[in-house]
Amino acid sequence: MFTGLVQGVGTISEARKAGAGLRIVVDPGAWGHRAEHGASISVAGVCLTHTGTESDPRLVFDVVAETLAKTTLGSLCAGDRVNLEHAVRADTLMGGHFVQGHVDAVGRVESVKSGEGDDRVAFSAGAAVMACVVPTGSVCVDGVSLTVAGVNADGRGFWVALIPTTLGLTTLGALKAGDAVNIETDMIARTVVNFMRLRGGETRA
Repeated sequence: MFTGLVQGVGTISEARKAGAGLRIVVDPGAWGHRAEHGASISVAGVCLTHTGTESDPRLVFDVVAETLAKTTLGSLCAGDRVNLEHAVRADTLMGGHFVQGHVDAVGRVESVKSGEGDDRVAFSAGAAVMACVVPTGSVCVDGVSLTVAGVNADGRGFWVALIPTTLGLTTLGALKAGDAVNIETDMIARTVVNFMRLRGGETRA
């Protein structure tokens, strides 16, 4: 479980094929977090297991084919930057919102508009994702907890407003139109939508 409050931005130092999967090595940079073997780390919004050792400052992850098929991790190359967050503990202050690191789908950046303290990014996403996205609700994009500022009238996308702190401390400040992003919808909204779908839209007292 994560909060979507990014703790550091790392740089991919290695991304190489490992069977049907991919081995990713991340330099945590200024975060400097030495994760214990087996720790859960959110990498660009994807929950991964650290397979390295605490004595090695680098973060090492073995990514399976299923994860590569459903996220942007398969396109990572040396030099790419990724948002990082360690899993929360029971005594951790709960900012952001509950994030599982289980990406629903890959979305696309449709537009980026910059203004004086008013930076907006619009994303497109599939129908299954948009069914769980509501105005002023929560959404996680590349591991960053965000508030949905609005949903497109056609229901095919949404947009968010980004404050300078988010732009400066995460990878979202470098987004441009056409970029692919990992999207995880709010787990409560997703659960409700799935329940209603299984019940055929029927509600009972």
